[in-house]
Amino acid sequence: MISGAAKPMVLNMSVTRQLSLLLAAILFLLLTASCTDESNPVSPNGWSGNCINYEDYPRIVGSCDTPNWATDVAVSGDYAYIADVYSGLQVVDITSPSSPTIIGSVDTPGSARGVDVSGDYAYIADMDSGLQVVEVSNPSSPVIVGSVETPDWARDVAVSGDYAYIVDGGSGLHVIDITSPSSPTIIGSVDTPGSARGVAVSGDYAYIADGNSGLQVVEVSNPSSPVLIGSVDTPGSAWGVVVNRDNAYIADMDSGLQVVDIRIPSSPVLIGSVDTPGDARGVAVSGDYAYIADRIYGLQMIDISSPASPVIIGSVDTPAKAWDVAISGDYAYIADVESGLQVIDVRNPVSPPITGSVNTLDWARNVALSGDYAYIVDGGSGLHVIDVTMPSSPLLIGSVDTPDWATDVAVSGDYAYIADVSSGLQVVDITSPSSPTIIGSVDTPGDAHGVAILGDYAYIADWDSGFQVVDITSPSSPSIIGSIDTPGEAINVVVYGNYAYIADMDSGLQVVDIRKPSSPVLIGSVDTPGSAWGVVVYRDYAYIADYHSGLQVVDISRPGSPMIIGSVGTVDRALGVAVSGNYAYVAAFGSGLQVIDIGRPRVPVNVGSIDTPGNAYGLIVCGDYIYIADREFGLQIVMRQCQH
Repeated sequence: MISGAAKPMVLNMSVTRQLSLLLAAILFLLLTASCTDESNPVSPNGWSGNCINYEDYPRIVGSCDTPNWATDVAVSGDYAYIADVYSGLQVVDITSPSSPTIIGSVDTPGSARGVDVSGDYAYIADMDSGLQVVEVSNPSSPVIVGSVETPDWARDVAVSGDYAYIVDGGSGLHVIDITSPSSPTIIGSVDTPGSARGVAVSGDYAYIADGNSGLQVVEVSNPSSPVLIGSVDTPGSAWGVVVNRDNAYIADMDSGLQVVDIRIPSSPVLIGSVDTPGDARGVAVSGDYAYIADRIYGLQMIDISSPASPVIIGSVDTPAKAWDVAISGDYAYIADVESGLQVIDVRNPVSPPITGSVNTLDWARNVALSGDYAYIVDGGSGLHVIDVTMPSSPLLIGSVDTPDWATDVAVSGDYAYIADVSSGLQVVDITSPSSPTIIGSVDTPGDAHGVAILGDYAYIADWDSGFQVVDITSPSSPSIIGSIDTPGEAINVVVYGNYAYIADMDSGLQVVDIRKPSSPVLIGSVDTPGSAWGVVVYRDYAYIADYHSGLQVVDISRPGSPMIIGSVGTVDRALGVAVSGNYAYVAAFGSGLQVIDIGRPRVPVNVGSIDTPGNAYGLIVCGDYIYIADREFGLQIVMRQCQH
């Protein structure tokens, strides 16, 4: 697709060529004016017509990597305590939630899987090394002061009064006297029928998440003689548990959240449930909300104001695998396995709204807008035309299959131009949007993955055959007139003024002079730290969707010497990018849409996100809306960020 307006023409060109490019630039401006209108006033509540402030919704605001795998988290005061498997206990200063910092750590002899904090001590469930007691009176210098072995694998721990309650896999629950933290002693035990994984204590009862045996209730009024008094099976595998008022909330792996009435502890009753998209591993409750660490689906936020009818109201993806969650004030703290600690602002636990959506037949890969229509390329099912006159109710009105795999689309006038991998460029007449028809095509030597149009030419990112220039003066008879190889695999292209900017996978950004379309010349390049998948140009900058390296900002004021000047990570793989005003919008695959403030291009900042139901691949901003090609879930339409 085309981004921005053409720059002034160079002087040593023919008058005819100058006029041609100038007319193309004017035409482009006319076609795209509605997609760059930022004139709506911003109201105090963040709404500006059909726009929203993504900062007002749940979002990751800080993170801190840990040396190993963060599997459990407890928060006390200004510190988060992380059970980090083979790196023991990590102590993180969260005084500033946007800048969490590890200030202390202590290795444990086993594998730290669970943690709870009481007073000056952290208690670690250390797998094959039982319970480890760590003094944290000086958080920057934690010290192991006591320990006690357990028969099996200590998986989780809860502290109540003078006792630590350890769930120990196949050996059930152990009650440990911690009156003297340096000399913890097992004083009572009770086996459970399953594999004990999580524990919560309330009053005289311990509640055990017991794997395939659901919830087990143990009376601990006499800690030296715990007694199993009640149980209720859950449909999944109970992994985590928390108690709030009259209910126990179970993280039940592939069965999401289960709510159990425990007013009669000897007869717990399953009263409500809601499935989550992933594997529910950890659970926390604050007020009317339950928070689920849902493994590869990040944090799920659930309204439990009616415990019998819990409802998912929000979600935020995390970079790795959300394993546990703790709530303190306005923030959720996530133990995110390979990505350490993630801090999420949950002042408003409701996700940003999706305005409208429509499913397609295969895998939606990219989208173009023209007038009242969105044109979606859908992998093996070709091109779909969607009426977006009412963004809240988009309607699929026409389709045409293509010979191979449709991956990109650009629209100019009455034609849609499709990059169709091994079938090159396909030209589709869209004069009648409900009856699109292929009228021309030209095979390319490689695999056509990206396409941009300017004037009488289509510019193709042709994978291992680099860059191809196609004359489309006669749309029914397109012909290749020029080409140049690129060092990587050309996957996306945008044209701006006299230059084509190519996302060249492992070779970053390539800049090609196209003043003579039959003889394009490679004039500049800059490698990116990741793999360049998407590119858009806005003013003097190219914005690169750089796969595992998020968004890269490249200064192209001198096209022959592009230079990376800024970058910011995305939660998942950055595949596509669009820009409007001071914001870049990144299609971040499994994490949906990431919204990034680029008002200061050298210091881009994540301001929010919306997790789409599928895997966001490509997108475009037009007017008040962002149109997202969401792979398995077709077209998703969301409101743009309000301009400040």
